[in-house]
Amino acid sequence: MSSKFPDHFLWGGAVAANQVEGAYQTDGKGLSTSDLQPQGIFGAITPRVDGDSGIKDVAIDFYHRYPQDIALFAEMGFKCLRTSIAWTRIFPQGDEDVPNEAGLAFYDQLFDEMAKYGIQPLITLSHYEMPYGLVKNYGGWGNRKTIEFFERYARTVFERYKHKVKHWLTFNEINMSLHAPFTGVGLKDDSSKSEIYQAIHHQLVASAKAVKACHDIVPGGKIGNMLLGGILYPLSCKPEDVLETQRQNRDWLFFGDVQARGGYPAYMQRFFRENNIQVEITAEDRKTLRETVDFISFSYYMSGCVTTDEQQNNTARANILNMVPNPHLASSEWGWQIDPVGLRYLLNVLYDRYQKPLFIVENGLGAKDRIEADGSINDDYRINYLNDHLVQVAEAIDDGVEVMGYTSWGPIDLVSASKAEMSKRYGFIYVDRDDTGKGSLERRRKKSFYWYRDVIQSNGNSLKDKA
Repeated sequence: MSSKFPDHFLWGGAVAANQVEGAYQTDGKGLSTSDLQPQGIFGAITPRVDGDSGIKDVAIDFYHRYPQDIALFAEMGFKCLRTSIAWTRIFPQGDEDVPNEAGLAFYDQLFDEMAKYGIQPLITLSHYEMPYGLVKNYGGWGNRKTIEFFERYARTVFERYKHKVKHWLTFNEINMSLHAPFTGVGLKDDSSKSEIYQAIHHQLVASAKAVKACHDIVPGGKIGNMLLGGILYPLSCKPEDVLETQRQNRDWLFFGDVQARGGYPAYMQRFFRENNIQVEITAEDRKTLRETVDFISFSYYMSGCVTTDEQQNNTARANILNMVPNPHLASSEWGWQIDPVGLRYLLNVLYDRYQKPLFIVENGLGAKDRIEADGSINDDYRINYLNDHLVQVAEAIDDGVEVMGYTSWGPIDLVSASKAEMSKRYGFIYVDRDDTGKGSLERRRKKSFYWYRDVIQSNGNSLKDKA
């Protein structure tokens, strides 16, 4: 296909500190909420005891091996790498007055290494983790004081890296707090809706304060939000199904509405009222929320369906969500339905709604890869998945949607967020480590490595449109 991607399209990949770095207590790092979830988001919250260990403690040892990994990303031609700063490397407990210099120095070195190859950083401030000290001592995002601690952290890293990082994100998949409160806002999973939405409100205010800080501090800086793009279709054309689909899509679009439009939408007022949800929103909060993001970023793995028919209670597990499966779609090994056209649809929905640039910052296929006798890894299933999704991105661009870039999830194998598995592999680069933590951590290029290199080099011209 002839390229529809703009000349300065930011091709690359995306990882998260707690899924790749390891070194979980190195150079003064404090405990994060992720460190207390050794079995992933869906596992139990487990206090750390001397001598215990979890797979994320080492992960893929990116903390020590990043020069090798950045060189491999550069070999593929990356224009951009999305990663996160581990908040606890900068403020180990979260409430310190002075940041941890060793943590700041690590990210200086990481960003300098990326700059050597012309790879632009896209940095998430909080990716599925926060200092456990803030949860233990303050009640996490349930406490308004956490806004102040987050703003201090954001301003600290903006000042430190303002000449090295121009693209920022506030909170990873901010809407997931509705489904995993401990991971998202540091609350117990059995917290009330009022408690969860109050914590979410504090996070939205903190996000807006970070947007203002970025604009104040970073010359030419751009900052976006990040949504879990869980687009839903009605299972039938029954009006009740269509209306319920709109309501459920608004559950997550609400976060984008606040961050991109600068205030709470009217439909949420009705939702709060009818569900007896009490959220304290001050006049100062409303003023703060008017500081809106420069662009919308999101993850997309699958779509789902909605029905009001209680007999249709079969669900398909997605990243965080359970959705009614679409009878017209195939599924991955993990039961995630594969819907490339849904990505084009979602891009159009978001652009119509917000009229702001969009950035696809997660998309990929988790699969069990096999090393052949000759050492090769022939992951054609991954190539086909990504090719088909990128063809639909090109179609959305042709529709008139402004797309800044695309960072595939997990360009190198990493520890999965949901269940802390290594066997669920996303990468173009294989890492020799299994679910028990055994392996040499050797890196190995997969067939998809060379495929993605060609896609980037050709600016999308090498993609195969199967239509």
